[in-house]
Amino acid sequence: MTQQHSTRRRILVGGLSAMTTLLLPAVARAQATGYPNKPIRLIVPFAAGSATDTIGRIFGQKITEYLGQPVIIDNRPGANGTIAALAVAKAPADGYTLLLGTNTTNSAIRSMMKNVPFDPEKDFAPISFLGVLPQIVCVSASSPHRTLAELFAYAKANPEKLSYAWPNTVSKFATEMMAAMAGIKLFGVPYKSSPQALTDLLSGQVEMYISDPVVATPHIRSGKVRALAMTSSFRSALHPTVPTVAEAGNLPGYDILGIFATFAPTGTPRDIILKLNETIRRASADPDVKSKFEAMSLETQIGSPEQTADRFKVETERWTKYAGVAGIVPE
Repeated sequence: MTQQHSTRRRILVGGLSAMTTLLLPAVARAQATGYPNKPIRLIVPFAAGSATDTIGRIFGQKITEYLGQPVIIDNRPGANGTIAALAVAKAPADGYTLLLGTNTTNSAIRSMMKNVPFDPEKDFAPISFLGVLPQIVCVSASSPHRTLAELFAYAKANPEKLSYAWPNTVSKFATEMMAAMAGIKLFGVPYKSSPQALTDLLSGQVEMYISDPVVATPHIRSGKVRALAMTSSFRSALHPTVPTVAEAGNLPGYDILGIFATFAPTGTPRDIILKLNETIRRASADPDVKSKFEAMSLETQIGSPEQTADRFKVETERWTKYAGVAGIVPE
């Protein structure tokens, strides 16, 4: 090859390379313009009937209406949410596989597990924060403990005899942090799903369960479950007569909320992320969606992708602190 031909070849390759770089944003725009042209899979890290599942189905139904393609809810419970999160982390970054993330999957997982099979920050592209949800300290209606103070008194006199169910990180952290602040020791029993935990509370297999309102409220209203306290720093409009843990247990500063957000695999085109964010924003403002979330005590807090990323950095720090207070160590 002559020097002249070599020079021309370098110029041609360089020009093609530059054109490719310039065309990338256009390709991304083209992808977003035709998106979606097939069903979207929303992977949920907890079982059907849980609060996470309910939130996903409410949003999914409305997103289906707006985008014209079905949103398929894919429940993959187990392993502290890592089964679901890993599936999304490894999925193609094309906007057709999304994660309904929570405290468990995206902010507290490293405080629970030594070997996390994905990177909560690097493997996901935030789409939107969704909202926060207080939890309810529950016992069965047949329990001798009518107040949180009575439950604390029994637990102090009987260390590690009072059992509690925990199907997710929020439930475990909320219980262990409450126990640490109250100076009591409880016996934890892990569950795969919230409905399973509630079933065993009703049958007397476990004595206490900090549950999400979606699972607990029907049983509270039927008189089968007694609500002792809310884990939030404020009383819930759904159960206005139920005191907070801070009030009922004399534990100032106690405040635990479940959090929810949507994520895509890292590398998903920016235009697709923004299209999904805008669709979620529209859905959250829909009167039907708002009424359903109000009925389950979810406070919607929609944010931009950047705000969602910042929020989860703060939440990761917060849940790491909770783990320290509660004495939880990764296993």
